[in-house]
Amino acid sequence: MGTGFLACLLAVVMLLRCSTSQQPNTDEFFVADFIRKMGVEVASLSDGSSSSVCSWKMVSCDDRKEKVIALVASGLGLSGPIPENTIGKLSMLKTLDLSGNNITGFSSDIWGLGSSLRSLNLASNQMKGALPNNLGNFGELESLNLSHNDFSGEMPVTLGSLSSLRFLNLSGNRFEGIIPDSFLGCRSLVSIDLSGNRLNGTVPDGFSDALKNLRFLDLSGNEINGRLPDLSGLDSVTYLNLSGNSFQGSVLGVFRETMQVIDLSNNQFQGHVSQVNLSSSYNWSSLVYLDLSVNELSGEFFHDLGRARSLRHLNLAFNRFSHQNFPMLEQLSGLEYLNLSKTSLTGQIPTEISKLVGLKTLDLSQNHITGHIPDLSIKNIQVLDLSTNNLTGEIPQPLLDELPNMISFNFSYNNLTLCAAKFSPQTFNTAFVGSQNDCPIAANPDLIRTKGAKYKALKLALAITLSVFFLIAGLVCLAFGFRKRTRSWAVKQLSIKEEPSVSGPFSFQTDSSTWVADVKSATSVPVVIFEKPLLNFTFADLLTATSHFDRGTLLAEGKFGPVYRGFLPGGIHAAVKVLVHGSTVTEQEAAKELERLGRIKHPNLVPLTGYCLAGDQRIAIYDYMENGNLQNLLHDLPLGVQATEDWSTDTWEEDTGTIQSITTEGLTTWRFRHKIALGAARALAFLHHGCYPQIVHRDVKASSIYLDSALEPRLSDFGLSRIVGASLEDEISRGSPGYAPPEFCESENVSATTKSDVYGFGVVLFELITGKKPLGDDYPEERETTLVSWARTLVRKNQASKVIDPKIRETGSETRMEEGLRIAYLCTADLPSKRPSMQQIVGLLKDIEPMAADLLK
Repeated sequence: MGTGFLACLLAVVMLLRCSTSQQPNTDEFFVADFIRKMGVEVASLSDGSSSSVCSWKMVSCDDRKEKVIALVASGLGLSGPIPENTIGKLSMLKTLDLSGNNITGFSSDIWGLGSSLRSLNLASNQMKGALPNNLGNFGELESLNLSHNDFSGEMPVTLGSLSSLRFLNLSGNRFEGIIPDSFLGCRSLVSIDLSGNRLNGTVPDGFSDALKNLRFLDLSGNEINGRLPDLSGLDSVTYLNLSGNSFQGSVLGVFRETMQVIDLSNNQFQGHVSQVNLSSSYNWSSLVYLDLSVNELSGEFFHDLGRARSLRHLNLAFNRFSHQNFPMLEQLSGLEYLNLSKTSLTGQIPTEISKLVGLKTLDLSQNHITGHIPDLSIKNIQVLDLSTNNLTGEIPQPLLDELPNMISFNFSYNNLTLCAAKFSPQTFNTAFVGSQNDCPIAANPDLIRTKGAKYKALKLALAITLSVFFLIAGLVCLAFGFRKRTRSWAVKQLSIKEEPSVSGPFSFQTDSSTWVADVKSATSVPVVIFEKPLLNFTFADLLTATSHFDRGTLLAEGKFGPVYRGFLPGGIHAAVKVLVHGSTVTEQEAAKELERLGRIKHPNLVPLTGYCLAGDQRIAIYDYMENGNLQNLLHDLPLGVQATEDWSTDTWEEDTGTIQSITTEGLTTWRFRHKIALGAARALAFLHHGCYPQIVHRDVKASSIYLDSALEPRLSDFGLSRIVGASLEDEISRGSPGYAPPEFCESENVSATTKSDVYGFGVVLFELITGKKPLGDDYPEERETTLVSWARTLVRKNQASKVIDPKIRETGSETRMEEGLRIAYLCTADLPSKRPSMQQIVGLLKDIEPMAADLLK
């Protein structure tokens, strides 16, 4: 009796449950089952007013309220692969939006939706691997968005069977290979976004003829090459972005009447843009955004730019335009962004530029502009860069008054005069490098009134005295046959009409010493640039590029010698390192070793661009690292402020799309710091295990790790020890304070090895996780005096969490950071034999790589 009663009771309960909840094999059941299996409580999605799934805001049903026709579950926290026998059973589903979740894969029965589905959006999930060819089952699909996942491999050829497809977005994945020819079968396409992938090859032939309805095309951030596709048939395109590829040829066929946005920056386009008679072939009235920067365009600017009355953004920076006066742009009243950096501008800045009242960014840097700065009464301007020109005189007072309201400004490397007392020392030393400090004497008001006349008289007397002195000295030198001349004073930047002095020897003064290039004729000493061997650079070009190695271009004074910033012809932005201590090897041996170092390429090494052998001086030329070094980022200075120890002094430069700026938010994440650690480890592993003969760095430290324009870590100062003198090699082998391993303190006869490099890397890893300096920092709750001893003590006590930098605000990664501390602990073992190899360290760091799921906790 008891058993029968329980059976009846269970049957009643099941009947009641079925009558009050979803019936199996109904759309209502499939949707609820899908939500539950993806880890979300169904009860949290209903407003309680109705038990029907059709009442949910994320669901739309047909008129009879029986069939689900739209499911929009964006950003609900759905997690895992799409479960089987759920939404794939919704026979009349037309719209499926699961974007912004943590979905990791498809289910097999979802392909059964092909007969009804019109829109599929799975953007911003965590889907990996190749995109299945089953995608071709969605024969009636009109919109497909799979952007910002981790799909890889080639684009499926079955995409071409989606003849009804109008909107396609596959951006932000890792698709590679070519764009398949079958792609041209999607003749209904209105919008294509394939940006931020790894696509290569050329654009398929017939692109223009097949896609006549296209209005939006974004292929940016890939590796596509070849000539620009024929766009003659694309008469409806309003948005065109091909930036960040390797397109070549002319841009003249790009412009269409309907275009509002044109971005062809960071390619290899060539030709004279001024050859087009735009007054008859192109109407500028629709254009809002034009970016042709970082190409190889020549000739003069477009003649009819003034007709682009709707233009808001204009960027022509870093091309090879001819010398030309400032273009007439005053009619562009709506212009908000203007970048004409390194476009060979000459003459003066026209006063009419003040008519551009909406301008927010103005960059005229690295040109040949002369004269005074006009009264730029532009109230809305936020970014202003007039650096590296030949401007003279004072900065207008109205403009000075506006500077505190700007985000950034830079007047460096001109011949300007201003009172430095109006600015902080940091601002003056970064934004006014090379300017004359001319402050009035404030102690006596009477002196202020008479200062001008007295100062002019003093300058005149001084000039006459110096002239007489040097005339007499010159005659004496000629009489006794002295031909050598030294120059120990700073040389201002040459104007384009001046020729550099070509007779030597040359003497240059740094902040702490003087070095001499024993060169008789500067134009007779070649400069070798590896990737451009046909360019005939000489030591005279180095003189011009660095303003005669002026102190204003000095970036650092390290163990090897001074490092200068320079701009070589052809747009080569370089860091010029002078190995001032000479060399014990011959000129031929030095050249051979530098050539060998130039062939060493790795994504995490600062590449050696070229070299120059100037007398006894060996000069190494490196790629310029735009975002500074790790030492400055972590310890020395607030973000955005530079010191002379930093190769990158360009904190004032406006981001043109290729240079990413380092933000506080970026630096205070484990993801960013782990990226630096892993990149540096890969660089050392390559030097230790991938080079023959093996390269020991000898001085691994935070200031040897730089960040390039893409914020990728790059290790510097490797392989130069064979070129410098033996005494300096011994000094470098001893490492830097705080980074030298204990065996160096125990004996003077210990040589640097790969294991001493590992120790230095361990100290850097401790720095990244703790935010502490190797020496001289405060170590709470301990009596230790070095970072290594303090951190190792707490790791040994299983208290690693106490040493994690409190500025790291990224949650969910604490366990991984503690594992990182244990890796640093292994690297800094007292005995070299106990330290892992750099190959092993790379593997250990990859195991603790931040996961996307950590960022969502």
